[in-house]
Parts: sequence; structure tokens; C-alpha cells
Amino acid sequence: MATAAPSRSFLQVAATEEAVAPPLRVVQIEGLVVLKIIKHCTEFSPALVTGQLLGLDVGSVLEVTNCFPFPMREEDEEIEADGANYQLEMMRCLREVNVDNNTVGWYQSTLLGSFQTVELIETFMNYQENIRRCVCIIYDPSKSNQGVLALKALKLSDSFMELYRNNDFNGEKLREKNLTWVDIFEEIPIKVSNSALVSAFMTELEPDSPVTQSDYDRLQLSTNPFMERNMEFLIECMDDLSMEQQKFQFYYRNLSRQQAQQQTWLQKRRSENMARKAAGEEPLPEEDPSNPIFKPLPEPSRLDSFLITNQVSNYCNQINSVAGQSFSRLYLMKALHE
Repeated sequence: MATAAPSRSFLQVAATEEAVAPPLRVVQIEGLVVLKIIKHCTEFSPALVTGQLLGLDVGSVLEVTNCFPFPMREEDEEIEADGANYQLEMMRCLREVNVDNNTVGWYQSTLLGSFQTVELIETFMNYQENIRRCVCIIYDPSKSNQGVLALKALKLSDSFMELYRNNDFNGEKLREKNLTWVDIFEEIPIKVSNSALVSAFMTELEPDSPVTQSDYDRLQLSTNPFMERNMEFLIECMDDLSMEQQKFQFYYRNLSRQQAQQQTWLQKRRSENMARKAAGEEPLPEEDPSNPIFKPLPEPSRLDSFLITNQVSNYCNQINSVAGQSFSRLYLMKALHE
């Protein structure tokens, strides 16, 4: 006679599914959410703004179905408390009207892709305490003016989060985890979805002309302001990277000096022990923890240099992309004139 399978509670089933949850593959955003993000970031550009993302975590897909902006705030404890109350009140109001109010991350604007900062990582870690899989949607209004939808979804890699929790960013730990500067963030593909009714309505609103404003934006020949700002930011990052390298040079210079002092001290102690041994006395220990030359030197963190290197790579890719498109447009205009 077959025995019945033991029944499990809902919490046990949910915990089991959470433990075996598949990795995040795609972020599915509704078209209305994309328009809200673009409107909020563009209205306050070049100031940086943020907002909350709401939706559902379904298997390997993170669905973003709604969002709302955060009010502009300054660095003040009372204002930060008001911002937290505003967030809770907004989510309560959305719950009352039966709208998705599950937090799945946040969005923020950026200027020329300068978003890879320690503040972004700290925000990620704060969200990770309560939300296992959260993303940050980055929108760049300045790059979107070039006729490209500069929208990307980011998350921190698991190996980087483990090192960040332990605050171990020395060379030995990085080599052990095989972690490089390209392994800090993971970009998740974005899929924009609309309901059938919205798609039908947009088809009716579509103009008869196949050419849109974005097509005209792509044909702009002047890229000087965009290129100049990128070059300015790139030069600043190179200066910061040079300062980080000077810190490591100073550390390794002190380390080699300390090692030389240790070798000199050991040679002196060994010769002294040989004399004591010849005199029939007990030898002294070859290591003296109380001696300051045996105190290990703290190695500088490599996190800042990793973030700066990431930012330099981002600026270089943007310059390369804009320059390539600019050359293509110039050759096109030359052919049209001929």
C-alpha cells in the first residue's frame, strides 16, 4: 500500500523555490514604465534623479510593471526620513488601488555614463539585504540626444558582493576569486513589452511618414559638445587613476623597505644566537612581534581603482562609438554632395 507524500506548508515550498531560483536572464519592462523613466530623467537633466521600480520576480525574468520618482533631496537626516516616509506612503497608495507594489529595484539618471561609483554599490548592498534579486535601471539623457535609447539594467556579480561584504579587496583575495575590474557589474538584457491593446493603439497613432525624430537625430553632424565632455571626464578619470597608482607605489616602496629591515634584523639576531650558542646560552627567538618592523602594512583597497578603470573603459567605448558614427555620417554627406 503506497504511503502518502508528506504535506508541506506554503512557506516551505516558497523557501525551496527561492533556494533553487534560476539566474536572472532578462528584465522585462512595460513601455509605460520606460516613458515615465525617460520623462522624469529628461525634465531634471543635467541634475541626477532616482526613482523606485515595482514589479514581479518570475523565474528567470524580472518584470517591471510600474515606477514612481523620488523627490529631490539634500544631504539632511530629516529630509532623508521624509523621503523614506514618502516611499512607504506611495507604496501604500498603490496597494490600495490594486497596483503592483513589490519593489524590484530602482532607476537613476546619469551624465555621459558616469554611474560606476561607490555610492551605487552601497545602494545595491542596501537593497540586497531585503531583495535578493534587484536591478538598477540606468538612463542617460545626454546620450539619448544622439538618437540612441541609452537604457541599461545592471546588477552586482555574486563574487564581487561576497568580497564587498568581507571588505577584502587586496591582491591575494582578488586573485583567489579571479575577479577583475570587468566583473563588478553584470548587464542584464532589457525587453520592452506592451499589451495587445497598447500595441494596437500605437499602430493607429503611428504617422504616415516612416521617418521619425530619432532618425533625424542620428544624422546630426555636430558631435563636439558630446565628445568634449567625454574627453573632459576621461582626463579626470585618468588623473584619479594616476593618484591610485601612486598609493600602490608608495605601499610597495614601504613594503620593500620593511622587508629589507626584517632581513637585516634577522641576520643580526642569527649572528647573536650563534654567539650565545657558543657560550652555552639559550638562543633568542628569531621573530619579535613587539618589534614595529614585523607589523604588517595595510594594503590599499583596489575597489576605487577598479571603479575608475571601469569608468575609463566606458568613456573610451562612448568616444569610439560616437567617432565611428560621425565618420560614417561625414562620408554619407560627402557622397550626397558628389
